[in-house]
Amino acid sequence: MIRYLVVAALVALPATELFGAEGCLTSGCHPKITSVKSMHQPVADGDCLSCHRQERKEHPVTGGKSFVLSAKGGALCVSCHELMGKKKVVHPPVKEGECLSCHAPHGSAKPKLLAESESLSELCFTCHDQAAFQKKNLHGPVAEGSCDACHDPHETDARKLLKKGERELCLGCHQDFAIKMGKASVVHPPVRKEPCTSCHDPHGSDSASLLKRPMPELCVSCHKEVGKKIKGAKVPHKPVVQGRLCSNCHSSHFSNGPGLLSFPDEKTSCLSCHATEGLGSPPLRNMQKELAGKTNLHGPVQKGRCTGCHDPHGSDFPRILAAKYSLDFYVPFQGDSYNLCFKCHDRKMVGFAETTIYTKFRDGSRNLHYLHVNSSKGRSCSACHEPHASTGKMLIGVEGSKFGDWRVRSRFKQTTNGGSCAPGCHRRYNYDRTAFKKGAATSFK
Repeated sequence: MIRYLVVAALVALPATELFGAEGCLTSGCHPKITSVKSMHQPVADGDCLSCHRQERKEHPVTGGKSFVLSAKGGALCVSCHELMGKKKVVHPPVKEGECLSCHAPHGSAKPKLLAESESLSELCFTCHDQAAFQKKNLHGPVAEGSCDACHDPHETDARKLLKKGERELCLGCHQDFAIKMGKASVVHPPVRKEPCTSCHDPHGSDSASLLKRPMPELCVSCHKEVGKKIKGAKVPHKPVVQGRLCSNCHSSHFSNGPGLLSFPDEKTSCLSCHATEGLGSPPLRNMQKELAGKTNLHGPVQKGRCTGCHDPHGSDFPRILAAKYSLDFYVPFQGDSYNLCFKCHDRKMVGFAETTIYTKFRDGSRNLHYLHVNSSKGRSCSACHEPHASTGKMLIGVEGSKFGDWRVRSRFKQTTNGGSCAPGCHRRYNYDRTAFKKGAATSFK
């Protein structure tokens, strides 16, 4: 009878009086709550009643509950934690007060009471599509599952829950990049004006350097004219279509060279490849060797402007020349035969049989350029002139142009008012620009 009365008295007591808050964590009730690495502070303090409220005296109750949460959802959390949701961009679970979709209420093996998962990214993937994060190349923080390296999990004033503005965020890690860019004389406009994500995927990509699209596809999405040229060129420039593609010649972000070239100037850039023997197929000419020691340089070469004659992206003409130019010794004269040369030189120099103003290569008023060019077996410009450099004046080749296995040397000699030459084509002929004034006959045929 006494034993029955004691038990009845105990059952009649309120649960809080029976156990106290610490009674919840005894071995017979909820011991596992305290077995985790990180405990919610009220749990660590044994203060279960800061979150739970007793509704029924009896505890435990079969098929029911004696305790309920003191408030619902996020309203309970903000009784201790600062209210969130005031910034421009709020994570949907935070906005909806679903704190427990990411956090464990009592404790967790993970820091910040995060719900149990292999990594932070695994937790994020319970809502976010994982496919976009399984590309061939991953951003470092993505690869190690550190989504919070870039994103704030609760709220932010930046788009996409980024911790800072995109540019500031990226340069916060890529500090070496920021320092070099600050010293560069040329910055790619998208780098200067647009977020990094205009070209790069911040999470992962199947393209190198986390590019959203591979080169040159990405580049020509803005540089459309270059894209058309690359696609339609009969003679592509090999660096544009092989290896590192656009990056073979250009820096994608910034440079101290014109046109974002990786080198200080065009000439240096071109000679980074065209200064080797036998590179490529057919083998490249060693232009460094050809230019060495030459006293007279073609104007564009002298200015370091290889693009004066060559199109660096591709061309319909041999040697990626910017216009028609014959590499043969004999060229039947046509209106477009010398279009490349006439980009700079006056076309009239070969347009008149007689002239006193359009060329200095004349015998009296007889136009010797016209004489050599205007026939079915006209000589090309390269029959007498070197296109890049020469020790001879007016770029006249000293070694002579190739005529099969033989070189046709001009043996040119200059005088005050003219000169003479004695190539394999004919014996030595003299010419004098003032002959028509003096009435003197010359021997040029």
